[in-house]
Amino acid sequence: MSGVRAPQGPPAHVVREADWLRAVELVRDAGEVALVCHVAPDGDALGSMLGLGMALRRAGKRVTASFGDRSFAVPRLLRFLPGQDLLVEPAAYPEEPELMISFDVPTVDRLGLLAPNAGKARELIVVDHHPSNTGFGTVQLVDSSAASTSVLVEELMARLGLDVDHDIATCLYTGLVTDTGSFRHSSTTPAVHEMAARLVATGLRTDEIARELWDRSPFAYLKVLAAALDRATLDRHAAGGLGLVWTFVTRADRAAHCLPYDECEGIIDVIRRTDEPDVAVVLKEDDEGAWQVSTRSKGQVDVGRACTALGGGGHVRAAGFTSHDSPEETMASFRSLIGPPASPST
Repeated sequence: MSGVRAPQGPPAHVVREADWLRAVELVRDAGEVALVCHVAPDGDALGSMLGLGMALRRAGKRVTASFGDRSFAVPRLLRFLPGQDLLVEPAAYPEEPELMISFDVPTVDRLGLLAPNAGKARELIVVDHHPSNTGFGTVQLVDSSAASTSVLVEELMARLGLDVDHDIATCLYTGLVTDTGSFRHSSTTPAVHEMAARLVATGLRTDEIARELWDRSPFAYLKVLAAALDRATLDRHAAGGLGLVWTFVTRADRAAHCLPYDECEGIIDVIRRTDEPDVAVVLKEDDEGAWQVSTRSKGQVDVGRACTALGGGGHVRAAGFTSHDSPEETMASFRSLIGPPASPST
């Protein structure tokens, strides 16, 4: 079977000591720091940015933080995170930052409206753990073996001599627990549990964080989930016989029940539980009419590489991209990148 299979061998990126030293020097010398994470921020992106932002502000830096969405709003499930008073809308973000730091951003395009600001920054430190990272910026703190971007932020804070208090720990723990799938993914090493222990020791109520992240949704979500499940399709022959399950959520689905776009994030976690396929995909139509595509793999298919080829990015087992084609056309493009269908007789 051909197609995009999970790679073997060493990680694609490891942070050089010279880059750590340069990043520390730049941050220490800066009076003002502009922070940015990717559009439609998840727990790792926003948590990493706010965690470091609070630490830098406490150290006397002037800190601005943002993300480049046209409809600038923190997703509901992340509104419990402290430090959101650091956030400004993209229009208020420094146009030509002296020092800019990006979090969980593999490509400049994922900065959305703030991509031009990154191009004008005198120095741009990129903190990221995506194997698909393109190497942009003037300093790369990129390690694809890291379980989350928040792992790298904790290391940067330690090198800067910045302490982690309860609020900062809340943000970093959120990044760690979301990107490890609540410590279920293969990225969960002994070092991950050791970091979690350090963060919990600040007094975190991990049960409260878990409830905010996974155990809350409005009743309308059940109605939209039901529609998505009703149209779910299982293709046993996709990906060279490894299989694919997929579905989609339209604006009309959400409008019928007054459900905001960001409340649909958890649908992929339901779809991917299907036993038969290796790959799961959910397409969600956003408020502008584009399709935001979330993909997951049990490990045999590298969905990150396929999504990168379609203008997105991510990891072997979890990745995404944006499409302006129909769901059927989008899935045809995606299928072609994860391998030809197996013969029905196989």
